[in-house]
Amino acid sequence: MSSSTSAILGLVFLGLANASVFLMFKLWGYPFDKETRTSEAPRALMLLHRGLGYAYAILYVFMMWHMVPRLWNYQVELPPRTVAHLMLAITIGVLILVKVAILRFFRHFEESMPYIGVSLLICTYLLIGLSVPFTFRETVLRAQTRAFSDEGMARTRQLIETAGLSTEAPLDQLATKRKLREGQHVLQRKCVVCHDLRTILAKPRTPPDWVRLVNRMAIKPVIGEPITTQEEWSVSTYLIAITPDIKNAVKEQRQEQMRTNEAKAAAEIATTIMTEDTTTAVADNYDETEAKALFEDKCSQCHPYTDVIDYPPTSKEETTEVINRMIDTGLYLEEEEIEWIARYINENILVE
Repeated sequence: MSSSTSAILGLVFLGLANASVFLMFKLWGYPFDKETRTSEAPRALMLLHRGLGYAYAILYVFMMWHMVPRLWNYQVELPPRTVAHLMLAITIGVLILVKVAILRFFRHFEESMPYIGVSLLICTYLLIGLSVPFTFRETVLRAQTRAFSDEGMARTRQLIETAGLSTEAPLDQLATKRKLREGQHVLQRKCVVCHDLRTILAKPRTPPDWVRLVNRMAIKPVIGEPITTQEEWSVSTYLIAITPDIKNAVKEQRQEQMRTNEAKAAAEIATTIMTEDTTTAVADNYDETEAKALFEDKCSQCHPYTDVIDYPPTSKEETTEVINRMIDTGLYLEEEEIEWIARYINENILVE
């Protein structure tokens, strides 16, 4: 089952849950005879609610039938989002089982059905919220990947001719959208059994390097289904095709690291100057009110700025460490902003 199909079925699953629960709310508003356990609700609505429940349960079984086997072909330790997704799916299955058992064998617990229905709805929202947005995001990113463009496929077609693939490899068919998606599927389903994607895509490689790497990995013993020769060709081609995107990502990461290093250097310089002479620490246009607003704005982007006030630094060097931690978490600051924030903390918050 493709990720797009899975996302569509997930939305249908969520729609069935909403329809079933809110229809249940309406049905429980009709008079109910506890002795005979019959309701005065219209029979058509009762049948509709029952049909929605059956459809929900059948779709759940269908999706689990396709999803659970994929867990055995994944890396040994599942990532947190997958674990949360699995636990919610199991919880939904247990709730469905309890609901069916009450309806068939334990009708004296029937008054608990609204609570079970609401629990199912909540779990369904959480389940779909953990999967569908990421699936659509992956689809959008895939559409933006140059590897699937005509220009990208033409470039890939040219590169694989000298990449060192087997003479049996159908070079004229590998650089197509269908084969590239097959290679992407192999990367996401089989290569992650032994490796994290971040490790695989950590740096760009030349086409022959990708082919040698994939071949070396394919002949190693693995947990799960091994990579076939045809899959080896397709995943090698896909990695060659996305190399320009890997290069751009590495370049952006390098530039971000350079900005971080520059910001840290500015923080060190600001601290050194302020240690020697606070009055010349920053530009002459320093304004304490604006510095306070800057401090509150920047420091509240990752956490409440009151955290710094509640646990103030005890030295100017510690102030620098606080600012460096902010920079490490991705906060970008201009040199003057660093100087202003450092001076404001040291003059108003620091406790020596």
